Amino acid sequence: MTHSIAIIGDHFMLPEVFEQKLLDACGDAVAIRTKTDNWPDEPMEHGYTVPGMDGLKEYFGTEDGVVDFVADASILVTHLAPMSRRMFERLPDLKLIAVSRGGPVSIDMQAAGDNGVLVVNTPGRNASAVAEFTIGAILAETRKIREGHEALRAGNWRGDLYRADTTGRELCEMTVGVIGYGNIGTRVVRLLRAFGCRVLVCDPYIQLSPDDIAAGVELTHLDKLLKNADIVTLHPRVTEETTGMIDAEALAKMKPGSLLVNTARGPLCDYDALYDALLHGPLAAAMLETFATEPAPPEWPLLKLPNVTLTPHIAGASVRTVTYAAEQAAEEVRRFLNGEAPINPC
Repeated sequence: MTHSIAIIGDHFMLPEVFEQKLLDACGDAVAIRTKTDNWPDEPMEHGYTVPGMDGLKEYFGTEDGVVDFVADASILVTHLAPMSRRMFERLPDLKLIAVSRGGPVSIDMQAAGDNGVLVVNTPGRNASAVAEFTIGAILAETRKIREGHEALRAGNWRGDLYRADTTGRELCEMTVGVIGYGNIGTRVVRLLRAFGCRVLVCDPYIQLSPDDIAAGVELTHLDKLLKNADIVTLHPRVTEETTGMIDAEALAKMKPGSLLVNTARGPLCDYDALYDALLHGPLAAAMLETFATEPAPPEWPLLKLPNVTLTPHIAGASVRTVTYAAEQAAEEVRRFLNGEAPINPC
């Protein structure tokens, strides 16, 4: 029996990569059709702004466009396509959705369950990419890479960056606080250990791995981490508990001259308080990869500060992320077709 699969990819999660991985895993058991959305060249939508898409956090595509393309397919493999309750009701043949993201934020999960559709995802797909990016962000700040680059761009040779009172510091002499010890946080800790720095971890829901304990990594509470860390890097999920966790009170506890790195999610930070902490202390600098509003508005005050490095939410973007996520999605489809239990049911 041949199973019909609809693939909706984009310019990052390429449909042809999905297709090849599915053919490698499933062979001639599948008939595939593909569609390429225009993300990231066009921005995503948010469910709270579009009637009928309530509850979907971020997605790309329209109800009619997705429904017409999926049609009678029993399986949808996608990166960002939305699936609202009304869309599930219009697609009675759909049985499986494989979402190549760490969370199914474009899917109404209650509606999926009510309509008997299994949803699987690809957790950890970009964990290695984000962890590497985080280390690069830390080094760009601690070794004055950003400052030197910006000065040279402006025609200024910053010889003063070789002065002992202005030059950078090595990680081996610093304490790094890692908030969140999931797929990304654990990898960040592993990479930091190689630099010889003291590593503090705050995550009330985990235990450290035996390897990290043996290497001297310390599990501690948030207040101690903030007060002792020269660098604080954020890696928790956004929940009710973590939203706004880096607020004025938390920032006031950080060491004078410290660095904040956020390669996780914008809602973790109070950006007004962060602006004040960068302008008046205690923070010396920040590296921000994600923002509460994306794209960041051009008039945003943090864009104007000289002690901030900003990137447009690209930490998880790597070629390996694409192939790894497609491999995970293809394996889930193979298991579904063979009657095996899913690895990552949502």
